[in-house]
Amino acid sequence: MRFVAKSLLVLLLITVPTSLLAQEALSADTRAAIDKAAAEILAKTGAPSASIAVVKDGKIAYEHAYGTANLEAKTPATPQMRYSIGSISKQFTAAAVLLLAEEGKLSLDDKVVRWLPELTRAKDISIRQLLSMTSGYQDFWPQDYVMPMMLKSATAQDILNGWARKPLDFEPGTKWQYSNTNYVVAGVIVERAAGMPLIDFLQKRIFTPLQMTSVTDTDAGALGPGEPMRYMRYALGPLRTAPKEGKGWMFAAGELAMTAHDLATWDISLIDQSILQPPSYRALETEVQLNNGVGTRYGLGVSVAMTDGRRSISHGGEVSGFTANNTVYPDNRAAVVVLTNLDATSTSSQLATRIGSLLFTTADPAAQAALDQARNIFDGLQLGKVDRSLFTPNANAYFSEQALKDFASSLAPLGKPQEFVQQSQSLRGGMTLRNFRAKFPQKTLRVWTFTMPDGKIEQYMVAAAE
Repeated sequence: MRFVAKSLLVLLLITVPTSLLAQEALSADTRAAIDKAAAEILAKTGAPSASIAVVKDGKIAYEHAYGTANLEAKTPATPQMRYSIGSISKQFTAAAVLLLAEEGKLSLDDKVVRWLPELTRAKDISIRQLLSMTSGYQDFWPQDYVMPMMLKSATAQDILNGWARKPLDFEPGTKWQYSNTNYVVAGVIVERAAGMPLIDFLQKRIFTPLQMTSVTDTDAGALGPGEPMRYMRYALGPLRTAPKEGKGWMFAAGELAMTAHDLATWDISLIDQSILQPPSYRALETEVQLNNGVGTRYGLGVSVAMTDGRRSISHGGEVSGFTANNTVYPDNRAAVVVLTNLDATSTSSQLATRIGSLLFTTADPAAQAALDQARNIFDGLQLGKVDRSLFTPNANAYFSEQALKDFASSLAPLGKPQEFVQQSQSLRGGMTLRNFRAKFPQKTLRVWTFTMPDGKIEQYMVAAAE
């Protein structure tokens, strides 16, 4: 992926026309904080626009669009606009495979030879290895730009002939390597097992039941008038219209576009487990291990991780002119969708991370009190003072006379922080560990605390953010 920055762009905020009841699921302060984060991150990265959807308690709680969808036409972004979601499409292909497996039409452990005997090592590679990126098939598009050949139309068979009949990059199951080729193979298998085009199968079995009415197949053509334009940049230069890939190249690996609302609707189905059977969701969301037992942090078309102590199922997406991020917290019945119309940028992941932090900070009843306390202690340390009644004997011993002098001399010159926020919370040694970020004009600090069950603070540390 390419990462770039851009000078400030004027941001146009468009409020989504959803019901007031849905919007009330997030407090006014949280909505304002999300809006502020979006404005800051779009200005910093130069992405022209973003569309977001936030799921809380298993329902869409907030939707907004920010910025300009089409710079030439000066069209404001709206939540009704569709953005390409790139490789987030892969989890839909994986879901199609799992639906067919539930019907007995295939198995995750079937070898590729059953469907495509002409491919390299087809007798040795399973469908599970395709979906988990452990097959060894070489990626046909690792570049972060569109090569000349990709401006021409192609078929799935062209891609398979060019990349899935080469020698493998590694023995199946021995390494993890991201490869779009895997999903082209999987897409062809779906079509042969289902007896219909992949997009039709998805429409019938997923999009229509979930009422995801905005979904479109951009592999057949670019988004039309009234939708966001695609943008790219050379180095730190101005935004340019990005080329559209030729027909056929995104098949099963990155072909879908939709609104943030509809992607959030899919996320709710993951939380509710409403489309697949429970064993299929377990397969989709379980980290696949290599042959040597090492975890890959990847399931079937999704990344699997613990984020600030919460299980997260996520994936990013990029096609020419668009980037996206989709993160689901199934156990917390929450999700964050961010779609943008600039490629090779971390805008969507930055914003998704910030929104997730805001969402869970406000969900913790004690979070605001802990945040206020941490900020007040920081203000005192800038003056070389602490309220020793707040601390355990160990912490009071740590805050020696010399320590307080060093805190004051090093922190006071920074002035008041522009931002002081909690980033995460977890357990450690029977205590609550909280991590905070204190942002100043020229420096960002990390602050982390240990709090005993009785509320006394065992540790309060400050260091430069790396």
